[in-house]
Amino acid sequence: MGTEVRVPTLGESVSEATVATWFKKPGDRVAADEMLCELETDKVTVEVHAPVAGRLVEIVAPEGTTVAVSALLAQIGAAEAGEDPAPEKTHAGAEAKAGAGESKMIDVMVPALGESVSEATVSTWFKKPGDTVAQDEMLCELETDKVSVEVPAPAAGVLAEILVTEGTTVAAGSKLALISSDGQGVAAAPKAETPKKTEAAPAQEPAPKKDVEDAPSARKAMAEAGLSPDAVQGTGRDGRIMKDDVARAVSGASQAAAPTPAPQPALPRQPVPADDAAREERVKMTRLRQTIARRLKEAQNTAAMLTTYNEVDMSGVMGLRNEYKDAFEKKHGTKMGFMSFFVKACCHALKEVPEVNAEIDGTDIVYKNYVHMGVAVGTPSGLVVPVVRDADQMGFAQIEKKIAELGLRARDGKLSMAEMQGGSFTISNGGVYGSLMSSPILNPPQSGILGMHKIQERPVVEKGQIVIRPMMYLALSYDHRIVDGKGAVTFLVRVKEALEDPRRLLLDL
Repeated sequence: MGTEVRVPTLGESVSEATVATWFKKPGDRVAADEMLCELETDKVTVEVHAPVAGRLVEIVAPEGTTVAVSALLAQIGAAEAGEDPAPEKTHAGAEAKAGAGESKMIDVMVPALGESVSEATVSTWFKKPGDTVAQDEMLCELETDKVSVEVPAPAAGVLAEILVTEGTTVAAGSKLALISSDGQGVAAAPKAETPKKTEAAPAQEPAPKKDVEDAPSARKAMAEAGLSPDAVQGTGRDGRIMKDDVARAVSGASQAAAPTPAPQPALPRQPVPADDAAREERVKMTRLRQTIARRLKEAQNTAAMLTTYNEVDMSGVMGLRNEYKDAFEKKHGTKMGFMSFFVKACCHALKEVPEVNAEIDGTDIVYKNYVHMGVAVGTPSGLVVPVVRDADQMGFAQIEKKIAELGLRARDGKLSMAEMQGGSFTISNGGVYGSLMSSPILNPPQSGILGMHKIQERPVVEKGQIVIRPMMYLALSYDHRIVDGKGAVTFLVRVKEALEDPRRLLLDL
């Protein structure tokens, strides 16, 4: 029996994909972890790698086929007797291994990056070829769309070769470097400079490209980089262009001439006088900032977003908090803030208006019988939204402790991928920065987000009398495709009622 190649997990709420491109054909030799094909979902492109070395016996799902998670894609059989099942290695690490006799080379691989995250950028190398490393010593840091990932040394030895330079985009499971267990086979010079070889590449006449379709991820990367297929040398089957080929082309072009990439904003940038240009600074956006920009624009383009407003008298919450805050902190070891009241009030309102806690998946509405509350936190590198899971089952003290813990980890850049995924509703507190009124933007695929604002004393009328009360404006942005105006207004009114009379939360009214 051969080894089955099946569709991997595609990410949260994604159940099927389309086979976009096969990079191998039946009869081809494959190495373990070599990319076999690419799948396209409605959100991301997923690479499928060979689970073992051998020979591709059969392709069960041809290009264009829609497949579900765990569906059979292909079969890999054992290599023929006396045949090396792995294709020839071309990187210098393999050459070092072959010439090192008993020297043992240990691969440094990109670790798992988290659900729905398939690639990262090599941010910083902390070691250079020839350096001695201890087991678990940090070698480099990767930057994903959401968090930074540290890559430790899998074993003690000498860093023989760096295969991927800083700034390069790598996929989960790809090779970053080689460690020599006994110091043999160490590269004489840092191989991180290998992209410079592309400077000599134009001297070679490129082979005429066959009429083949490039990898979808490569087409996307070329579009983002502003490259034409003619400027990229494909290394895939039949000369097709792979994502790594685009990365090498971009890296080589930047090192050869360091040109300023042509900006591609919606509106062209106006010419800047020379004296002003000398006082400007151009800084590349971090992956986190790029992701924030992309997701916010996707929210505007996808959802029918609308915002409804109300105001709440915070006297009840403030009075209760002032009365019990010392006893609360003494018993629970954490301060009583306002966020726990808002989380509990939202959980209470979501039970009455469940569509605000739901999401659209294709032509289905997915109602959540739980509340995973996202709490937006500002950090030096951008806004992140850690999730308080099952907030509807937690008490005030549990909520306050969890929010404090997640907020601290967010500011220190220590949040894990799991801690920022799966939220069903979000609260954003712009009031901590002094915002009096704003319209929060949805956090897809969620259908609702509550914006809190600054508490400000204002004159209000109560029973015919003008009195001064601590007031806060509330804003609920919602996806009008799933939430009607009546539901949105009802939700906000229930939050207002619960905050103005916190006893309602205890009595579930």
